[in-house]
Amino acid sequence: MATNETNSWREKVVSAEDVLERIKPGMGIFLGTGVAEPQLLIETLMQKEAPNLQDLELIQLASLGSAISLDTIKSHKYRLKTFFSGWVAGEAIASGRVDLVPARFSGIPHLIASGVINIDIAFIQVTPPDDAGYCSLGVAVDVARQAMDRASLVVGEINPQMPVTYGDTFIPVSDLDLLVESDRPLICFDRWPLDEDFDRVGENVASLIEDGSCLGFSIGPVFESLGRHLVHRRNLGIHSPFVTDALMDLIKSGAVTNRYKQVWRGKSLAPYAFGTKEMIRWLHRNPLVEFQAVDKVCSPLQIGLNKRFVAVLQARKVDLSGKIALHVSKGNLVMGPGEVADSLNGAEISRGGKTIVALTSRNLQGKSNILISLDEYPNHLGQNHSLDLMVTEYGVANLAGRTIRERAQALIDIAHPDDRQALVEQAKAKNIIYKDQIFLADSAYLYPEDVATQHAFKNDTKVRFRAIRPSDGEPMRRLFYRFSDEAVYYRYFTSIKAMPHAKMQSYVNVDYRVALSIVGLVGEPGQGRIIAEARYVKAGSQPYADVAFVVDGEYEGLGIATFMLTMLVKLAKDRGILGFTADVLASNKGMMRVFEKSGLAVEARLDSGAYELTMPFQSSEPA
Repeated sequence: MATNETNSWREKVVSAEDVLERIKPGMGIFLGTGVAEPQLLIETLMQKEAPNLQDLELIQLASLGSAISLDTIKSHKYRLKTFFSGWVAGEAIASGRVDLVPARFSGIPHLIASGVINIDIAFIQVTPPDDAGYCSLGVAVDVARQAMDRASLVVGEINPQMPVTYGDTFIPVSDLDLLVESDRPLICFDRWPLDEDFDRVGENVASLIEDGSCLGFSIGPVFESLGRHLVHRRNLGIHSPFVTDALMDLIKSGAVTNRYKQVWRGKSLAPYAFGTKEMIRWLHRNPLVEFQAVDKVCSPLQIGLNKRFVAVLQARKVDLSGKIALHVSKGNLVMGPGEVADSLNGAEISRGGKTIVALTSRNLQGKSNILISLDEYPNHLGQNHSLDLMVTEYGVANLAGRTIRERAQALIDIAHPDDRQALVEQAKAKNIIYKDQIFLADSAYLYPEDVATQHAFKNDTKVRFRAIRPSDGEPMRRLFYRFSDEAVYYRYFTSIKAMPHAKMQSYVNVDYRVALSIVGLVGEPGQGRIIAEARYVKAGSQPYADVAFVVDGEYEGLGIATFMLTMLVKLAKDRGILGFTADVLASNKGMMRVFEKSGLAVEARLDSGAYELTMPFQSSEPA
């Protein structure tokens, strides 16, 4: 049978004009998407004037090519029905010339297979048949099979430039009623340019992704940057709507092995590819990439089978409650609310899964992307309760389990420094944050990013360190209430029973010109809890600074205080401080040992049951 197909498929080859003669008014025509767009058939349809080509409905997942333009839609009695507001659709939907079908990505195949979306004819682009009589769908499996099953006429546009790919991509040429030969270059897309801000966003997102995680990759500058910053990770998995150039580079780096995936283990899974000619050539007969239909790739249940699935979303705007507005133009192929919902739900089901939303703090016009309200912006995502982490170039805001007030403060911390004061005032006016909330404008510019580091202590206890932030008020209050009465007395030299917001916020809002506070966190990156804090405060013009520490009792004896003292000594030296002073109760032998082991020359004077310590830096180096 294969031999017969091999010898007879050329009998099905006709011209594009011959295909159009089979069309009747009112028909629904499915068109392949993206790189797989059958350009010759679409261009001929757009250019042809004929009585039978009236009131046609064109169904395409996203319109990315140039054949279907606003001009051609205006000049013909055609309507485009799409599931994504891409290049053409965005403007045309607003003007009423294109119909947008809100739907989850994973649900589109069912809509087609059940006949809810009517398809009479399917135009798809395929490779030439092989010796066994099989064509490959190439880089767009998407919903092609469902469309072919529903259509009474299936036309394959054969293009030798389409790569042969593996997965659910092979169809017998007998499934194609007519064939049209094309030599059109495939629709390819340049890589996204990167600027410094997006590169820092990508770096911050990468810091939250651990070895062995499974990722969903999409399109846009965040992902272009993210791929570069993940090349040193190990055993990543890919379960993604798209294969892109950035993802190609990440796979080629060796960081992706798919070793720990539960779905198509050993393979990077996607229904689409989108990118440059280089990437298309790389996919040709590449056994590392598996192409499957969108109902398999984007099903939340399938996604959730993978442990530690990380859904990364690129947003346009975010408000102080964590609600996001998605993009409405180029790069928004899978970033509509319905499509994002699949990734979010998959991450929720996944054991150890999480959702990261990434955006720059400002747009290209220099206006804040973090706002009080998103009322004037379309394409809202209503699942702000499902978002775990928000990332800008200024850091990471943990949203999981936080109140609206806590979220607002965390998001203000990662806004552009020039926008933070206005956000604080607006949030106060809307009663989103406390009326007495402190804001130190200068500290927004002086936040010491260079403090961030990580260290493994005894028993493989990994602790991350960074400078304290205003949004650490609640975590610091919780730390305070975990202390024993003795620990509180040692730290504050008095018995304190309560630490209300008003008192704690003055503690976490640090004037970095004269002070520095470091917190230690355990747990997942971006979502850990504070278990230690160390700070120095410089008094007036004095060349010395007073230093103090506190460590959660559960983590005492691991060397955390000693490590933080070493950090503070180096940072203080870099800032021109000549030494530390400290007051330590005589009974606080543990803290005395920390200072004694530091390697600093410790001068001690006992007064009223407390040691007054002086520790000049120039006399000795810390251990």
